[in-house]
Amino acid sequence: MGGTSRLACVRAYLEILRNPRALAMILAAFPARLAYGMVGLDIYFKVHNDTHSIAIAGLAAGANGLVGSLSTGLRAAVIDRLGLKIPLRVFVPGYAIALTTLDLCHGATLLIVFAAVLGVTAPPINLSVRPMWRTAVPPEQYRTAIAIDTASMNLGVVLGPALATTLALSGHPSSGLVVTAFLILLGGISLSTLKFSKQWRPEQKEKGAQSLFKNPGFRLLIVEGVLIGFGTGAYQIAIPSISSLHSQPRFAGFAFGISAAMSIIGSLFAGLLGRAKAPIRVFRVIYFFWFLTTIPMAFFNPGIALLLVLSLFGLVGGAEQVFYLEQLEVIRPQGSAAAAIGWLWTTEGSFGAVGQSTGGFIAQHFSPHYCFAITTIMFGIGFILINVGQRWLKPRESLLES
Repeated sequence: MGGTSRLACVRAYLEILRNPRALAMILAAFPARLAYGMVGLDIYFKVHNDTHSIAIAGLAAGANGLVGSLSTGLRAAVIDRLGLKIPLRVFVPGYAIALTTLDLCHGATLLIVFAAVLGVTAPPINLSVRPMWRTAVPPEQYRTAIAIDTASMNLGVVLGPALATTLALSGHPSSGLVVTAFLILLGGISLSTLKFSKQWRPEQKEKGAQSLFKNPGFRLLIVEGVLIGFGTGAYQIAIPSISSLHSQPRFAGFAFGISAAMSIIGSLFAGLLGRAKAPIRVFRVIYFFWFLTTIPMAFFNPGIALLLVLSLFGLVGGAEQVFYLEQLEVIRPQGSAAAAIGWLWTTEGSFGAVGQSTGGFIAQHFSPHYCFAITTIMFGIGFILINVGQRWLKPRESLLES
């Protein structure tokens, strides 16, 4: 990429940040994104402090994540049908009340059930923000806007767990759930009161248009989501497993933090690539390098070498997220702005939970290295699938380049 082109892309970042509408969306959504990064550990520490059982705490956190993933597509469909106002005004206060109520609950069964209920009622903040970018910025700035938005989401993933852990281990362990509830309220209310979000209306479905699940490109991404979800779940359990096996429990948190931080850099770098590069082409190239970064994982134990590999995995994965979302915009039918990403997140999250469960068994009875190998196999099959079916990922590409 030439110096002039790179400078133009940097200017694109500055133009978006100077856009009051875009900046307001980023700032309004971030408190809720930070809260999302805290919820899993909030539940884990609450249940562990109450029951003194790691297994029950893990089960509660897992129930929350699984039910939340399974219901994402349904919440997204509500947005495409009703718009943003009603979902935000119902889910946000309801979720905040549920979080503070969880702090008052006791007993393993009640805590697990309530954690699952929290998953169903999670406010669709990210699902609300994503569709608005298409009309919030000019077409030539869309890739850069998605890069900034993805970086903001990943920043919540980095800072949320650290804040949740700090609060849980402080003199007031219950403060984690209270702070999370406050951040959800702050983000949800801020987003719902923006003039732009009030004016946003769902896309009108085209008469006679192909439905979302009959779209071959979307079905291809659904199958790919099964593979990536399962592979990512195996990776997510392999890190703490191999850390515990080698008596280096702190390595897991450090590795996840570094990988997430590098994903922020990767997503911002993706926004520097000019619009002349078609999404499908860049998506395939970055996918290939993402697959390559998984190969060395199975050959290292906790240490500098594995940390470097995981950093590269996060860096390339952050860039891949941007082009994945842009690719989805290329193929999805009109009127499915939220539902398309919602059902993909449902698929990836659900099979991520299956991958974690399967990976936990394999790590305990065989070796965490086999979990890393599963990640490589799943990503490799996913890459082959995308290349074989690339013709189905091009139908609406002209809409982005017009």
